[in-house]
Amino acid sequence: MNSKTWARIIALALFATLAMPVQMAGQDKAKTDYYQYHHYQISDPGTFGGPSSYLYNGVGVASGFINNRGTLVGAADTLTLDPYCLDSPDCYAAHAFQLQNGVTTDLGVLPGGVGSQVGWISPNGLMVGVSDNGQADPLSGGTLPQIHGVLWEHGDMTDLGTLGGGYFSFTEAVNSRGEVVGWGQNTIPDPNSMLTGYGYQSRAFLWDKQSGMQDLGTLPGGTDAGALFVNERGQVTGWSYNSSNPNLDNLCFSNSLTTGSFIWDRKNGMKDIGNLGGTSCTLTHDLNNRGQIVGGSDVPGEFQHPFVWDSATGMTDLGTPDGGYGVANAINEHGDVVGLGSNGVFHAMLWRRRGGKWKMTDLGTLNGGNCGFALSINASGQVVGISGPDNCSLPFLWEDGGPLVDLNTLVPPNSGLQLFESAQINDRGEIDVLGTDANGNNHAVILVPCDDNHPDVEGCDYSMVDAATLQPSVTPAPQPPAARTPPSRMPAGLLNRLRSRWGQRTPVSGTVPEPAAKQSLPVNTDSVDLEDEYLLAPLAGHHAGYCGVSGSKLNGYCVAYSYYSCLAKASTACPSGQVPRKPGYFQCDNNYRRYVDLGRGCGF
Repeated sequence: MNSKTWARIIALALFATLAMPVQMAGQDKAKTDYYQYHHYQISDPGTFGGPSSYLYNGVGVASGFINNRGTLVGAADTLTLDPYCLDSPDCYAAHAFQLQNGVTTDLGVLPGGVGSQVGWISPNGLMVGVSDNGQADPLSGGTLPQIHGVLWEHGDMTDLGTLGGGYFSFTEAVNSRGEVVGWGQNTIPDPNSMLTGYGYQSRAFLWDKQSGMQDLGTLPGGTDAGALFVNERGQVTGWSYNSSNPNLDNLCFSNSLTTGSFIWDRKNGMKDIGNLGGTSCTLTHDLNNRGQIVGGSDVPGEFQHPFVWDSATGMTDLGTPDGGYGVANAINEHGDVVGLGSNGVFHAMLWRRRGGKWKMTDLGTLNGGNCGFALSINASGQVVGISGPDNCSLPFLWEDGGPLVDLNTLVPPNSGLQLFESAQINDRGEIDVLGTDANGNNHAVILVPCDDNHPDVEGCDYSMVDAATLQPSVTPAPQPPAARTPPSRMPAGLLNRLRSRWGQRTPVSGTVPEPAAKQSLPVNTDSVDLEDEYLLAPLAGHHAGYCGVSGSKLNGYCVAYSYYSCLAKASTACPSGQVPRKPGYFQCDNNYRRYVDLGRGCGF
């Protein structure tokens, strides 16, 4: 699982300005005139004896923690200690929960297991997540447990199994027909696995009661894939490698090879949705029931622009205010899209199709903040996300006609919680949010609007509040470690919510098993700085690092360190095709690592 809060990184990159390739009907600024908002009441599921509760997202940006019935799903701590300590740093095992009509239910674990989590609930209440089964994963050398995808249906828990003799599967989403999608690991060695941690292929799967778990394959030229979303029509979208070429986009999650996105259905199989002219990275972030897909795709220069795709028109570049970096994070059933775009700093953005053209609305940032990231939009056009002056540390709500408002200012002042992240808003206006209490414990909660659709909610203040009178909340500004001060040349940022630790497959302690045959050639590593056997500092050069490795051979690229994002550039110091002297992992930014030759330094 993830750490005790959703980890977030502001990944800074200097991008060339690019003219927008689509004609916009116009660009609006969000209105900030006189406007009133409803108050909200907090519904807290509590825990199972431990200190915290959580919302554990998968890889896809769009969330499915709350459905239109108002049921919230997540995980909450017990007082049982997890021998694998997947919930670092306190090592309490968490159990999946459901909060419905004020009642919290422990959804349990697989036989022999200690922990579980649920990350998606369908419109009719089917839930998917993962649980361990109490057995060690032999592919990890015993340092990790076996983790299986799980379906909860009307109180029954189903182990979905694994793919190809593997020991790991991870669910992402489920529809009302009980079709489940996610990631499965097989036993084929792969140093570039999309499932970071150690090197075995990851594959996209679809599970149903009739056929069990099916491998959906990959795009041509690819070895790995993952399925992220399934809609009510049974259409599936996700990511796949599409070549063996190194990925030059440093913000393509941890995917080390060029990555595309696909749509799959039972009639047509897997189809590549294309790109915006770049070659490294196209990532789908959401799918609606009309079959529209949104996400980010590289333009020439290998940085992303927000896109919307449908079968009739293909991929459309939605544009950004200054032509720079941007991504689309979510789409509602009307086809309205939200995300972020560069305007000097990153702003929350809204794109709507009006009169046959896409119209872009800059929602701005909260309280003069240095970033804004819109994460969800409901059928009424209400938008939630994160923003603020301290690297997107506050949750916001936006309604058409009003400004961004800090959700902390709309809840009871004596709640005892500091809210810091809002991920999703359903069509009833209910919002799932994460907050912390005075002891630093996490709380996953629902914010219930005090409106006519929610009468007689205990503790609700049904008066309206003027947006202009709301006082911004104050949170301490997080500071990066002094030893890793981000370079000042990088002026803008992208928020990446990280995967659940259960999806990361990285032991908290011990070594990461080698994904390929270990080279026994001697090498001098006196100048290598190690922490828990991960490299922390590069060797030499302005941008210094190590030669990249793909398929057990040097790939011709130098992988260099940067605080916020790994850097890569073709280098004559890394002759393609040669055998690495000391293959291993290089911690090339604050979170991700790449498989490199630790015996061959390089720089640029």
